[in-house]
Amino acid sequence: MSSPSDPVAYRAVVSVRWSDMDAFKHINHARMVTLLEEARIDWLQAVDPEAAALLQSSVVAHLDVRYRSPLTHSDAPLAVTMWLERVRTVDLTVRYEVRAAAALADSKPAVEAITQLALGDPYTQSLRRLTAEERAHLEPWVRA
Repeated sequence: MSSPSDPVAYRAVVSVRWSDMDAFKHINHARMVTLLEEARIDWLQAVDPEAAALLQSSVVAHLDVRYRSPLTHSDAPLAVTMWLERVRTVDLTVRYEVRAAAALADSKPAVEAITQLALGDPYTQSLRRLTAEERAHLEPWVRA
């Protein structure tokens, strides 16, 4: 779904499992990466219901996660707002902001992240280009 305050962003709501907590009762940093992945998959499937090829052929080439404030199980579910920073020939860059789902959409995010996804052919193990159809489905999500 698009974010009401930003038509170029997609907002996924992800559940937090008790096992996602660390000893300090914060969402564990490694589990946050999994929650980002769950949100990204939800988004790609919503953007293009036939995104099986895009999902199967995208691999994380780079990941940067900035933790601004702790999130706990009581903040669940989490709202993950995503948009594309850049779409290139063989890769795309996704930006994320993570907040408690009950937080205001314009509040400071607890987590900010960037994922660069490279597109590859799983059979030849080489990079592949975005198709014109994939590009058309992704272009509206690029935030200038």
